[in-house]
Amino acid sequence: MSWKSIAFCVFVMLFLFGADAALKAYVHHQLPLAASCMPLYPFGGIEVFRNWHGIDFCLVHVMNKGAAWGIFSSVQDYLLYVRVALIGGLIAYLIFAKASRYRKWSLLLVTVGALSNVVDYFVYGHVVDMFYFILWGYSYPVFNIADSIIFLGIVLLLAEALVSKSVSKKSPKPKERKSS
Repeated sequence: MSWKSIAFCVFVMLFLFGADAALKAYVHHQLPLAASCMPLYPFGGIEVFRNWHGIDFCLVHVMNKGAAWGIFSSVQDYLLYVRVALIGGLIAYLIFAKASRYRKWSLLLVTVGALSNVVDYFVYGHVVDMFYFILWGYSYPVFNIADSIIFLGIVLLLAEALVSKSVSKKSPKPKERKSS
């Protein structure tokens, strides 16, 4: 990998990390916690749009002490250890494994998103979530930019796996040579 591509990669990752951190800081310091202000527009949030083709969207301040959708919130410290170990493993893989550039970008997205959520634990004592969607009457769990980055990285990894699987099925298998 050239220095230019490494510098570009670092810039993109710092930008994503910074955007997530800035929005979390804004939400943490400017919006009241969702549980403390239920009567206002969804959970005291800032309305972005309402009933746009059946979709409502607002920014809210939700304190998430667990993993996705708050699971494992009763074991927050152990969850931190698991997250740090996984991030360490991902970083080691990114440094030492010979993988495609596409796979490394995908894993880098997952790593940056996970790292951003771990930093929240040290800064706020929990992960700050803020994007709240109501999709055709279904109240979708609140999430943040880091969660979106992790999701995108996983989707890209799955897409790579599906494409490589279909390519390997289409390519003809080499014929065996008969030895004399």
